[in-house]
Amino acid sequence: MTIEQIYHIYLQYSSIQTDTRKLQPNDIFFALKGDNFNGNEFAAKALEMGAAFAVVDEAAYYTQPDKMALVDNALETLQALALWHRKQLNIPFLAITGTNGKTTTKELVNAALSAGFKTFATIGNLNNHIGVPLTILAIKPDVQIAVIEMGASHQKEIASYCTIALPTHGIITNIGKAHLEGFGSEEGVRIAKGELYDYLRANNGTVFVCNDYPYLMEMSKGISHVVTYGSKDADYTGAPAADKALLGVEVASNNIGFIQTKLTGAYNFPNVMAAVAVASHFKVPAEKIGPAIAAYTPSNNRSQVMQQGTNTIIMDAYNANPSSMKAAIDNFVGIASPKKVLMLGAMMELGTDSIKEHEALVEQLQRHHWEAVVLVGGDFKKVNHPYIYLDTSAEAGKWLQQQQFQDTHILIKGSRSTGMEKVLA
Repeated sequence: MTIEQIYHIYLQYSSIQTDTRKLQPNDIFFALKGDNFNGNEFAAKALEMGAAFAVVDEAAYYTQPDKMALVDNALETLQALALWHRKQLNIPFLAITGTNGKTTTKELVNAALSAGFKTFATIGNLNNHIGVPLTILAIKPDVQIAVIEMGASHQKEIASYCTIALPTHGIITNIGKAHLEGFGSEEGVRIAKGELYDYLRANNGTVFVCNDYPYLMEMSKGISHVVTYGSKDADYTGAPAADKALLGVEVASNNIGFIQTKLTGAYNFPNVMAAVAVASHFKVPAEKIGPAIAAYTPSNNRSQVMQQGTNTIIMDAYNANPSSMKAAIDNFVGIASPKKVLMLGAMMELGTDSIKEHEALVEQLQRHHWEAVVLVGGDFKKVNHPYIYLDTSAEAGKWLQQQQFQDTHILIKGSRSTGMEKVLA
């Protein structure tokens, strides 16, 4: 069966699922494979559960020809189907990548654009080789602008996603130290994330660049259309006010004025300004941009501020790397509070740099006074430090309960695998 034939079936149902646990009636089921599962084994069950059609890539599971397509590779077919669908959509596609802030920037941009357009953005962080095509295939004909998040842990990943999403616009939020195991070095990260700029440079695209980061300005050279944002000398400028737990931004451009966000941290200032720049570029009415950004409420343990009694919790535990850890701690230093407690989970996927980066983090912590510091798991166990060490986030949660802090600011952050959100469980 050709991609065009599968696309004809897709148009009749236009909802794709790869997990029978999430299957809805009339979905099309794609039998993908992973290290520990084979989706082909669930294809017949998917049809029994009400799937309209199934795409398999092993002949042994091709048992209902009238409701199945047998292809060489189900994942490649999913990606090819997404590309076919993308080519039918004559709308702006904004791709967002970077080391830190991808998801937050995507959500802010989507909120700001939604004040003027019917938009569709990546749900959650479905930003990989499966998530990108699924996102594209979820875009309906009435959508006016698409916002696609792209993550990567190896070279050529972003380039491959660009060949499916065919972005017309792009943002690299920043370049920092993350996934060094896969990228090899920070320069490797720059090359990998820069694949988005490479695509847009070659295809007459538009980029939105934070000119507070000179390396991004350098990387964007040769791109025909560059829109800048930042704290000065940019197309769209503003200034952060982050001496409190919640970030406020004074936008000097486009008569937008002050935006009181529900985000924490001056490190979110570029993310807010990216949303201002994108929405302004697409002519969203200026009076709608600020309120749309102000109304965005962070979730999923990203830059969340919450109250527990007299304590203020900064929950930023979705993930962590040396760049985001440094920014979060620097921001925490600047918050006016008599008592501050840090609960930090180890950073993962740093390869041979891991011990060095954890030692650097300890050195940063030692430059300031804290009520208490708890370090959890991973390579924190292998470095010398004067702080409390615990093996798991569950242990850290028990410790926190025992302290009975009052009028305290508490920062919780760590890599995904440390599960630092369990501190509050």
